[in-house]
Amino acid sequence: MDDSSVHTLFARPWTFLRGARSMGDLPETGPVEVAFAGRSNVGKSSLLNTLVGQKTLARTSNTPGRTQELNFFVTDVAPIVLVDMPGYGYAAAPKKAVEAWTELVFDFLRGRPTLRRVYLLIDARHGLKAIDEEVMNSLDQAAVSYQVVLTKADKIGPSQLAERIAETAQKIIKRPAAHPTVIATSSVTREGLDDLRAEVAELAFA
Repeated sequence: MDDSSVHTLFARPWTFLRGARSMGDLPETGPVEVAFAGRSNVGKSSLLNTLVGQKTLARTSNTPGRTQELNFFVTDVAPIVLVDMPGYGYAAAPKKAVEAWTELVFDFLRGRPTLRRVYLLIDARHGLKAIDEEVMNSLDQAAVSYQVVLTKADKIGPSQLAERIAETAQKIIKRPAAHPTVIATSSVTREGLDDLRAEVAELAFA
């Protein structure tokens, strides 16, 4: 993917299309979709805002679980949709609410025909957890392509980050739907953002 295509995709504004709290609320299938999934408080909204260069596109909060629906964002540059998903696992919300949107996450990941790629966000400080493995199992079974993106890379040292990347790559090497390249990112230093943008642009202009 050439730099001009990447620049074109992220130079124009992205806008909010729709929020969905159930599968029945989803927009009609059409353009390619790429989703950003991860445990609560992994930094999804911050990464999305930094990715598109818009500070308030996705809501950010220090409180885990503030994103409680599937949020769809579009641009007029290419037929592709970015999906900001509710964080799964722990969240500062009632148990039934957490269970409901965790179920929504899994249903969407397994059953959305236009979903081309899932970027599975993992906190670089903590690595893969059991619930992340559950998500990967579902994606493997559904044959949905996914790529692990480490977040908050600025929170650990370079040697520890290198070890985390290698460790994560080793854990996914035999998973059939996993993209082999692990991207380490930081919304603070912008590390890895160009690589992630290139991946999204390749799907947008394929």
